[in-house]
Amino acid sequence: MALNMYDMLYILNPVLTDEQQKSEIERINAFITENGGTIQKVDTWGLQKLAYPIQKKRNGYYVNVYFNAPGEIIVRLKRLMEISDNHLRYLVLKFDAKMTRNYEKTASTSQEEAQA
Repeated sequence: MALNMYDMLYILNPVLTDEQQKSEIERINAFITENGGTIQKVDTWGLQKLAYPIQKKRNGYYVNVYFNAPGEIIVRLKRLMEISDNHLRYLVLKFDAKMTRNYEKTASTSQEEAQA
C-alpha cells in the first residue's frame, strides 16, 4: 500500500480553551496514525485574524499538519472535519513529486540550521 504525502491546514474555533485546542489537535493526529498514516510535522500557528468572518468569528486557531497516509483515509478525514463544530475550515493538499522534493529540501535545511 503506497502512502501519499499530504499537507492539511485547518482552523479551529477561537472560543475553544487551550486544553480543548490541544485535545482536538491530538484527536486529528490520532485519527491519522490509527488509520495507517504517519505524522511528519505539526505546525501550530496560533490565533490569527481571518480574512473574512466565518460563522460570525473574526479569528481562528490555525494548525498545519504534514503527514503520509493511504489515500483511502482522506475521505473519512474530511468527513471528520465537516461534522465537528470545532473546525471552521480545512484544506487537504496531496503533494505531487515537485512539492515532495521541495518539502524534503526545506526540512533538511531546517534540520541543518537547528544543528548549527
